[in-house]
Amino acid sequence: MPTDTKTHLLDSAERSARRRGIDGFSYADLAADVGIRKASIHHHFPSKATLAVALMQRYYADLETACAEIQREHATGAARLSALLDRYHGALEGGQSLCLCVSFSTSTQSLSADTIAEMKRFRAMMTAWIEGTFALGARDGTIKDVTEPALEATATLPLLEGAQLAARVEEDPQRFAAAIAILSNRFQI
Repeated sequence: MPTDTKTHLLDSAERSARRRGIDGFSYADLAADVGIRKASIHHHFPSKATLAVALMQRYYADLETACAEIQREHATGAARLSALLDRYHGALEGGQSLCLCVSFSTSTQSLSADTIAEMKRFRAMMTAWIEGTFALGARDGTIKDVTEPALEATATLPLLEGAQLAARVEEDPQRFAAAIAILSNRFQI
């Protein structure tokens, strides 16, 4: 089934934003990548701000679906958290890319209030999911030393984001693995 122009634009913009940041590409870049005129982009996304909001909304939906899939496929807290760590690690694409929210976080001064609100909504959803995962890991005994799932979750998401940034700067995905070892060493899988 062919992909529509709007989806092509979102795909191209997400790839670009994850690799170069929101300021690292223009509508001219998207037009060249998708093979349309720049004016056609404005039909779908009148401004870069509306494009950024659409990207974050789609990213939220994608990660919400991924987390639900992780829950269906993995029964234990440790297995679920491990699957999430793998997803964040994979998003690095060999040290060349970042998760969209992490990438956007590096240039918040260029983002609209609506985009920042979407980022906060995304982070709240992820923090809640991670908290539930730590709570499960404490109940089922698969994550060692969980005392306060809410605090664990509040610390874990920034750890994942910071580990991605470190790995991206050095273009070395092993930096991510080293940074998150503090978590993965607690798993009783």
